[in-house]
Amino acid sequence: MTFWTGRRVLVTGGGGFFGRHLVRRLETESPAALIAPRSREYDLRDAGAAARLLEAARPDVVIHAAASVGGIGANRLHPGSFFYDNAAMGLNLIEASRRAGVGKLVCLGTVCAYPGDTPVPFREADLWNGYPEETNAPYGLAKKMLLVQLQGYRKEYGFSGVYLIPVNLYGPGDNFDPASGHVIPAMVRRLDEAAASGAPEVVFWGDGTPTREFLHAADAAEAVVLAAERYDGPEPVNVGTGVEISIRDLAGKIARLTGYTGRIAWDPSKPNGQRRRRLDTARAREAFGFSARIGFDEGLAETVAWWRSEGRRAVR
Repeated sequence: MTFWTGRRVLVTGGGGFFGRHLVRRLETESPAALIAPRSREYDLRDAGAAARLLEAARPDVVIHAAASVGGIGANRLHPGSFFYDNAAMGLNLIEASRRAGVGKLVCLGTVCAYPGDTPVPFREADLWNGYPEETNAPYGLAKKMLLVQLQGYRKEYGFSGVYLIPVNLYGPGDNFDPASGHVIPAMVRRLDEAAASGAPEVVFWGDGTPTREFLHAADAAEAVVLAAERYDGPEPVNVGTGVEISIRDLAGKIARLTGYTGRIAWDPSKPNGQRRRRLDTARAREAFGFSARIGFDEGLAETVAWWRSEGRRAVR
């Protein structure tokens, strides 16, 4: 008998990049039912659709992993839709879950919710100390409102909802579209294609000096499972590795893995985004025993290998 035995589990965003990793991890726990509907079946931006989903699924546990996401460019182009889509999906799902008597809800937030000038390492207590970095503030604020909702529902209704703050996720199956993908898959595709075509130069946005922290999607899935099993508190919890790397060094690593030997140039007229990102991950270790296991070099090599074996075919 485990936490998951006999429980019905609903995963939103189960068809997305992270959602697929999460569903595979949950399948190993053999819950009574694992429901992962697609947005075309239930558009969570519609409160009625969210209510119908909860009525049909009858879940004991809800994991909210659905999100409308993208890199800096996508956030600059679609700040309004990123705010509305993410806020509406979460607000409707949490309310529908409360009304349906769901026993536990795990909500995934975002590191983009932290203030733009947060000192490193980011501690959960810093979350409300300023406005998020401008390039992705609407997305970050939309996700942060879900923390407010969960804390309010816990106080008023005794609703058991917990909020996790993952850093940038990566791994096999990511979105490798240069226009809408995050930094790792976008770089992998561009440098791999440049290596294949013999391009003398590849130009990336910014000056390469900002740092980011990356977490393999399989590790993030493990964190969600552990939080569902072991954590039931109102405070948000960072989920990451506690290790940062500069975008310039990241590009160098990916160039070596893809075999690109041309010049990597930088366009400082384009935004860098937040200057540094690195999480304090102590609370996750203490609250539910999570520590990342997949080393970054190992995970990056796995991601490049997946792109070459699977991803290339998908975009042809």
